[in-house]
Amino acid sequence: QVQPAESGGGSVQTGGSLRLSCEVSGYDYSIHRIGWFRQAPGKEREGVAAIYRGSTVYSDSVKGRFTISRDSAKNTVDLEMNSLKPEDSAMYYCARGWDGSSLSDPDQFRYWGQGTQVTVSA
Repeated sequence: QVQPAESGGGSVQTGGSLRLSCEVSGYDYSIHRIGWFRQAPGKEREGVAAIYRGSTVYSDSVKGRFTISRDSAKNTVDLEMNSLKPEDSAMYYCARGWDGSSLSDPDQFRYWGQGTQVTVSA
C-alpha cells in the first residue's frame, strides 16, 4: 500500500502553529519527491512545499512561515506551519512523486493521501 497518510490537522487561531506529518509506505528519499498541497472549498489544489533529498521548495504564500522536513527515524515528511492565517485554512494533502515532479503541477504526483483539515480562525 503506497498511499500516504497525513496526520496533525486541527483548528487554531490566527498566529498559531500546527505540525502536519505524512507517512509514506516505501518512501525512498533518494528517488521520491514528497509534496504538501492544500485545497480550500471552491479553489484549485495548490502546491505548498516539497522536498527531494535535502532540497526544499515553497510557494510564495507560505515561504518564511512553513518548513518541510524529513524525519528519517519515523520515515515521515513533516510540515511545520507557523504564523497561520485564515487564508491557510484548507484540506492539506501529502503526495508522492518522482525527482522531477513539480510543485506547480499536482498531476505529476502519483500517490495521494486522504488529507487532513486545517482551520485557522480570525
